[in-house]
Amino acid sequence: MRTTTADFARMKAEGRPIPMVTCYDYASALIVARAGLRFILVGDSLGQVMLGHDDTLRVSLDEMISHSAAVVRGAPDALVIGDLPFLSYAMVDDAVRSAGRMMREAGVRAVKLEGGRSMAPIVRRMVELGIPVVGHLGFTPQSAHQIGIRVQGRTLETAADLIADAHALEQAGACAVVLELVPAPLAAAITKRLKVPTIGIGAGAGCSGQVQVWHDLLGLFDRPPFRHARQYAAIGPAIEEALRGYAGEVTAGVFPTAANAASMDEGLVAEAVARFEAAEGC
Repeated sequence: MRTTTADFARMKAEGRPIPMVTCYDYASALIVARAGLRFILVGDSLGQVMLGHDDTLRVSLDEMISHSAAVVRGAPDALVIGDLPFLSYAMVDDAVRSAGRMMREAGVRAVKLEGGRSMAPIVRRMVELGIPVVGHLGFTPQSAHQIGIRVQGRTLETAADLIADAHALEQAGACAVVLELVPAPLAAAITKRLKVPTIGIGAGAGCSGQVQVWHDLLGLFDRPPFRHARQYAAIGPAIEEALRGYAGEVTAGVFPTAANAASMDEGLVAEAVARFEAAEGC
């Protein structure tokens, strides 16, 4: 059965935590689906973890559509949420056009955008047109050059702003709100106030659910995990070991073996060579 945004609301109402993971390609989506995860975010973090950029700002809408479509093909029953990239939703018309392409061309069932009260009119119009929207508050990566990479909402003023922003997104029709790098007590207070679920990343256990970046939780990079992340496996070193083993066997001449190749009658090979040589006058 396909997962929808209605499952967000149902799980929040029933008090069931929502596990979500980022995913960026078909092969990874197959694994996510086999693991039974029903909520996937195709984040614009693909700019950093898949494309090697320093930030998310260089990711294009076409790239988001391409990666999101691959994930949908790998996990067709999951609720796949696609990020709207930087400046693709600055105005209502831009947002509707971008989200429409994400849903029509990639097949995502919801889109995510960053921002609070200033984005409420855009969210409201998208929802009116049948586009499910997930909000994103706290540390918003597309604004990293403006706000810095740090925990948001530590002061009375900024905490009150985050509460107001979350409320505005809910009132505008957002089906969920991601809270990134928000103090745990504040995130818990926002979660209790909202009817829609919150999805935390670095926002504590008081959120309705959690999202983690694929590469962080699997240990694909040669770096310590971020404070807000947990490494559940060391896949990166395992891949490296496998590649070293492959290269070593090729270098040593022990791969491939006869079992790795197709056979053919040697007489036919000799006849084919003779026919070629005769035709070429060799």
